[in-house]
Amino acid sequence: MTDQKRNKVFTPGKIGGLELRNRVIRAGCFEGMCPEGCMSDRLLEHHRAVAAGGAAMTTVAYCSVAKDGRAYGHEMWMREDIVPELKRLTDAVHAEGGAASIQLGHCGFFASRSAIGHQPIGPSRKFCLFRLSFPRVMNERDMTEVREQFGTAAAMAIQAGFDAVEVHAGHGYLLSQFLSPYTNKRKDQYGGSLENRLQFPASVVRHVRDTVGPDFPILVKMNTTDGIRRALEVEDAVEVAKRFEAEGASALVPSCGFTAKTPLMMLRGKVPTWMMAFNQTNPFQVLGLLMFGRFMVQEYKFEELFLLENARKIREAVKIPVVLIGGVCSTDNMETAMNEGFEFVQVGRAIIKDPDIVNKMQRGEVQASDCDHCNRCVAAMDRDGVRCVTVTDGPLKKWWQRKRVPAV
Repeated sequence: MTDQKRNKVFTPGKIGGLELRNRVIRAGCFEGMCPEGCMSDRLLEHHRAVAAGGAAMTTVAYCSVAKDGRAYGHEMWMREDIVPELKRLTDAVHAEGGAASIQLGHCGFFASRSAIGHQPIGPSRKFCLFRLSFPRVMNERDMTEVREQFGTAAAMAIQAGFDAVEVHAGHGYLLSQFLSPYTNKRKDQYGGSLENRLQFPASVVRHVRDTVGPDFPILVKMNTTDGIRRALEVEDAVEVAKRFEAEGASALVPSCGFTAKTPLMMLRGKVPTWMMAFNQTNPFQVLGLLMFGRFMVQEYKFEELFLLENARKIREAVKIPVVLIGGVCSTDNMETAMNEGFEFVQVGRAIIKDPDIVNKMQRGEVQASDCDHCNRCVAAMDRDGVRCVTVTDGPLKKWWQRKRVPAV
């Protein structure tokens, strides 16, 4: 393999009108660092460190386009009040030579009633096991309002200094709920065939494009499979990808899984049920996770590049850049992605484990992350914010030492 091919991941690349210093993007991994929906200094420092560590772009996640699109009270929602604070974050990232993207979405039927103050909305009256509730079925007025909210949020992101936005149309969020036959049971022009189910999500992407102009980068995170029987699969996803490209997407991030049904499918690895329960403040949630967590949160075996096969089908179907995500944790993985024709990779847990890992890889100091995919970082986000957890005290340490498995 030539040095040119081997080092492509560390060469500049473009998404829309944005040139990035290399091909590594910090994936949108919910941080849990926005008390009362506001940006914190910890969130700023988290993303500043990612930029200082060499990633070309860091993705702030998850930012709801409206207050009623949140799953947790500590999720950010876009509004004028927080634009100046977000500008502090983007300035800090830019000072380190990186770019900043923000992930915009809406939880739809699995929004938290306690966080939003009323019944969630969704494409159909589908029971949500995650919330033990039914949503209110969206009408045309609701769709128009949400569409406008996505556009307004994107415009505010530009005011806040973000270099790109990532529209979340995967993982069972609202746009994904319209795309999936699992949650979309409508009998009108927005349900039934894939073409009908695509109408609302595609109109959101088009509205964001019309709002931000022709060159501003819009990434779209989408599912290649929901991981549920009789739901969205890769053959449908190929058509979804083509439509998103036609509506103005600058790049696609093909992922998988349904937060309200198959929440760890998009991550793979261990399920730290005990620690998830330990980090809850509601005693009923603690009890529920301890008693039923194994039934509610399935375990999926971790493999490197676990989304490569499906993502390859998306890459072959479109002309815009496709970002490979899912088990990218070594320079070999990144080289494979580049050789397969992917223009960028998104990395989550490896950067959470070591924000400086991109610099270290570029200098040749390390070849792979030592993250063991225990997913305790996911459990940590509910209490102190996402981070690589080192257990140091009491019975939790002893329990985890018994459960811990060798690194993959």
